[in-house]
Amino acid sequence: MELVVDAVRHDFGSLVVLRDISFRVAPGEILALVGPSGCGKSTLLSILGGLMRPLGGAVSMLGAPPAESFNPVTFVFQDFALLPWRSVADNVGFALEHAPIGAAERHRIVADVLARTGLGEFAHSYPRQLSGGMRQRVGIARALAVRPEILLMDEPFSALDAQTRDLLIEDFIGLIAGNRVSAVYVTHNLEEAARLADRIVVLSRRPGRIREIMPLTLPREARDPGYIATHQAALWSLIRAEAAAAEREVVDV
Repeated sequence: MELVVDAVRHDFGSLVVLRDISFRVAPGEILALVGPSGCGKSTLLSILGGLMRPLGGAVSMLGAPPAESFNPVTFVFQDFALLPWRSVADNVGFALEHAPIGAAERHRIVADVLARTGLGEFAHSYPRQLSGGMRQRVGIARALAVRPEILLMDEPFSALDAQTRDLLIEDFIGLIAGNRVSAVYVTHNLEEAARLADRIVVLSRRPGRIREIMPLTLPREARDPGYIATHQAALWSLIRAEAAAAEREVVDV
């Protein structure tokens, strides 16, 4: 499936938030969204996922999802969004409770995705017993359990310490490659965007418009620290002045 965003615009009352947002996400592509605080990144992600209807423009999917996909578009949240009274396995299985499958198949899928995300031995643990990195790993496993075509990720690693974030990013790269899943990835971390994305959409200060779409031509596994730093610096040069101005504003969208 290909995600198509065509001339999306949105306002909250008199507050103009997004204008003329257009791009496509190809199958298997990771596209990062970066920009100053308050430029509408999270609002745009909500529109892409159908949680919010834009005031103008359209979001569509080209191609039919495969028959084995239970939910073609799904979210991975910043705050993990786990149910504290459920075990790891039950948190992952929660996403499948309304899928048209029996209990045995649901248990098989949960066991498989826990194994692929390195969580097999924690199946009966509870969120309070896990580190932040492990809790986010559960959130990613839950998203993968529905066999999505497109992941929508809102700063999924921002609450983690630097060492945990680096380890989880490496794992995430492998999971995406192994599952041929597309992702739209909102982040404030420019190094993270340069490390993960195939293309980076740079939004302007509110009202958010596309300033530039930056391709990263090297495969992720071939990007050395110098390559990443060069693109990180180029991104910062695009948003630095607007980011400083946005910090003086109080409205967060």
